[in-house]
Amino acid sequence: MGGVTITTITTNTLIFLFVFLQLSLTKASSNDSFWLLKIQSQFIDPMGVFSNWNSSSNICTWNGVQCSQDQTRVVGINLSNSGLSGTISPDFSRLFSLQKLDLSVNSLTGIIPRELSELQELQELLLFSNYLSGDIPNELNLLKKLQVLRIGDNLLTGEIVESIGELRELRVLGLAYCQFNGSIPSQIGNLKHLKSLQLQTNNLGGKIPEEINGCGELEDFAASNNKLEGGITSSIGQLRSLKILNLANNTLSGSIPDLSNLSTLKYLNFHGNRLIGEIPPEILRLPELQNLDLSSNNLSGNITRLDFENGNLEALVLSSNSFTGGFPEKLCSGESNLRHVFISGNRLSGDFPFPLLNCSSLEVLDISGNNFGNGIPSGVENLKNLTDLLLNNNSFSGSLPHEIGNLSNLVNLYLFGNMITGEIPIEIGKLQKLSVLYLYDNQMSGNIPIELTNCSMLSEIDFFGNHFTGQIPGTIGKLKNLVFLQLRQNDLSGRVPLSLGYCRKLQTLSLGDNKFSGSLSNTFGYLSELSLLSLYNNSFEGPLPETISLLKNLTIVNISHNRFSGSISPLVGSDLLLLFDLTNNSFSGFIPSELARSKNLTRIRLAHNLLNGTIPMEFGQLSDLNFLDLSSNSFTGEIPPELSNCKKISHFLVSNNQLTGLVPPWLGTFEELGELDLSNNDFNGTLPKEVGMCSRLLKLSVDQNRLSGGIPEEIGNLTGLNVLKLQRNNLSGEIPPTLGECKKLFELRLSENSFSGSIPPELGTLTELQVILDLSKNILTGEIPVSLASLVKLERLNLSFNKLHGQVPKSLGRLTSLHALNLSNNHLQGDIPSTFSRFPLSSFMANDNLCGPPLISCAESKRQQKKQLSNTAAAGIVVAIVFTATLICLYLLYLMLRIWCKWKQASISNADNRGGVIDGTPVKEEKWVYEDRPIRSNECWDLNKMTLLPCSHSKKDVSMASCIFQDSMSRENSMRSLV
Repeated sequence: MGGVTITTITTNTLIFLFVFLQLSLTKASSNDSFWLLKIQSQFIDPMGVFSNWNSSSNICTWNGVQCSQDQTRVVGINLSNSGLSGTISPDFSRLFSLQKLDLSVNSLTGIIPRELSELQELQELLLFSNYLSGDIPNELNLLKKLQVLRIGDNLLTGEIVESIGELRELRVLGLAYCQFNGSIPSQIGNLKHLKSLQLQTNNLGGKIPEEINGCGELEDFAASNNKLEGGITSSIGQLRSLKILNLANNTLSGSIPDLSNLSTLKYLNFHGNRLIGEIPPEILRLPELQNLDLSSNNLSGNITRLDFENGNLEALVLSSNSFTGGFPEKLCSGESNLRHVFISGNRLSGDFPFPLLNCSSLEVLDISGNNFGNGIPSGVENLKNLTDLLLNNNSFSGSLPHEIGNLSNLVNLYLFGNMITGEIPIEIGKLQKLSVLYLYDNQMSGNIPIELTNCSMLSEIDFFGNHFTGQIPGTIGKLKNLVFLQLRQNDLSGRVPLSLGYCRKLQTLSLGDNKFSGSLSNTFGYLSELSLLSLYNNSFEGPLPETISLLKNLTIVNISHNRFSGSISPLVGSDLLLLFDLTNNSFSGFIPSELARSKNLTRIRLAHNLLNGTIPMEFGQLSDLNFLDLSSNSFTGEIPPELSNCKKISHFLVSNNQLTGLVPPWLGTFEELGELDLSNNDFNGTLPKEVGMCSRLLKLSVDQNRLSGGIPEEIGNLTGLNVLKLQRNNLSGEIPPTLGECKKLFELRLSENSFSGSIPPELGTLTELQVILDLSKNILTGEIPVSLASLVKLERLNLSFNKLHGQVPKSLGRLTSLHALNLSNNHLQGDIPSTFSRFPLSSFMANDNLCGPPLISCAESKRQQKKQLSNTAAAGIVVAIVFTATLICLYLLYLMLRIWCKWKQASISNADNRGGVIDGTPVKEEKWVYEDRPIRSNECWDLNKMTLLPCSHSKKDVSMASCIFQDSMSRENSMRSLV
């Protein structure tokens, strides 16, 4: 009985326990459901991943939920790549049985909840590729069972917490692509079972901790793209399980440590550091090594005889170092799996590396940027698998071998920057996979073969800087995939083929610096993808086809230095223009206001055309405009005030037009202005002082206008000014001394104005003046400043046509760089500096008393002055004699007049007796006769000889006295001619 009772009790107890456990587990499952539905409410779910999360269905059937085997507990949640946004709920900590939480690759924000540390069963936490911020919670060290922690590719900051070293079960630590700073904690060495350590692309600094050798099972260590410094610790050489070691793009220095124990290493990348020394030979013997990248360091040594015994090597990257010698001879010996070789940018030399011809497995060969020379061997055809051949920037010569056409897998061929001659072999047309062909900067010649257009996959052609002749093949339109065509700087001629319009994917067309001629065809309108059009420096002519207006993607247009004519309207069809250069053509008419629709325009150059009208006010909408050149046209009117909105202008050039009005003061608001050229227009008024606010101004040319007033003192604020040209205006006043603050001036022209006062001595501080200092044709006074002797770089000095006086400072003789000097037409005197004797006589003419070579010597000048004084005294004596004789003559004349008057009275008295009627009889009047003839009106008495002489008459009658003095005056004149 007792036994039965005991058995019954035991059975009941087991039943009770089973029912209790079932109820408990059901309750637990019910709790998980409650918390998951609450967690769901904090997510935004655009993809409907939570569509079956509801209380009416079994929690174990919900999307992304994993339950335990008995279906009573939630042990895993995987909502990766579900398009979720929102924050991570702290309520995840309520799922006590959770072993894996994967919320990666979503758009979650906020911080990592510290409450996750309560998930004591958690083994995997994957939160990578979100937008999480904040620090790594220090409490994560409580997750003692955690094996995988991947929280990289977020916006996390702060340092890597030292407590991470307490996660002793950790196998994977992924902290890459965040913004962590500080250093790698030495506690990392406590993670004995760690297999993968991902720290790349952060801001980590300091040294790699030596304690890292404690991670004995580490297979993958990546810390590239940080700021790690110091040497590469030799502890890394003890990580015998290491397969991947990536420390690229840091500032690591020193030599490469001994890594000979890394027998399982497959990938080694030290690219972009500051490593020095030679390549340790043992690295090349690592049996499993497949990829070796030591590029962009300061490594050196002769690599010719490096022993590459590893037949597993697939990629060798040694570019951008200082290696010397030739190509490694044993690189391709025996069986080789080598597929990629990059040794560009070193100091290697010799012939083309013939050992490479044995590498039939080779796919990419880059030996550019070295000193390899001589010809490219015909044996290159052995590299049947080659897809990329980069031989550019070497010294290869000779012609391109015909056998290159046998590289049937070739996709990219880079041969630019060599000395290759000859023609393009027609066999190149066999390369059906060829996409990129760069032959620029060589010395190739001949025609572009028509066979090239058989390479239907060609997308980029660059033949810049060769000597190709002839025409573009008429079948160019067969290259349907052509995106880039660069034929600049050759000797190509003829018309552009009509078929070019069928290259409808073309984005860049550059034909500048050739001899193309004729007009553009309407097929240009088919190039709907065209972004860059460069036809400059050819002989294209005629109007532009209207179809060009269909090119809506044009951003850069340079058709300068041609013979185009007509309107520029077809070129303004695109609203995306950035650079617009039509310089030196024969375009006419107005500038279309539609040009301003391209709001991103930065450069407009329309100089040297036949354009007219006014400058469009719409240009004021171009807020990014930095270069405006409208010079040498026929524009009229004023500069539109709307241009004041173009604050980024650095070059403002409108010279050689017919513009009027004032120089706008708002130009002073252009903080970027470097060149201002308003010359040869009809501007009037004053030069505004606001120009002095353009602190970056390098060139100021306002010459050949009608400006008046003075130079504003604010000009001295332009401390970076190189060129100042104000000549041929109506400027006046004194030259401001503040001009001496423009210390970088190397050209100064102020001639042909009305400047007065003295030359400021401050100009002598402009020690960079080199091209010219021209102050000629003003009304400057005073002496030449001694300070000008400091202008030792000056090549031309012109002070002529002023009112300068005093001596030429002897110190000016130190200006040995002068090759043109003009001091003429002043009031200078004294000795000319001896070093100036090399200048012509015209440099010093029309001064008061300058002497010395090239003029007469100063001693001769003094003798002439004394002689001049003696001649002056003699002349004075002669003048005194003449004056005395004149007084005597006047006195004699007076006496003669009195005698004549008395005689005349006597004659009248006799006439009373002889004329008229005497005693009633008429008496006939007697006439004045001489030798029985009357005195003529053109004769007069010579009182010395008492005879009649011819007397010169003017148009008016002269008196007897004039005739009498004629002889004495002629003598006086003859005397003066001797003085």
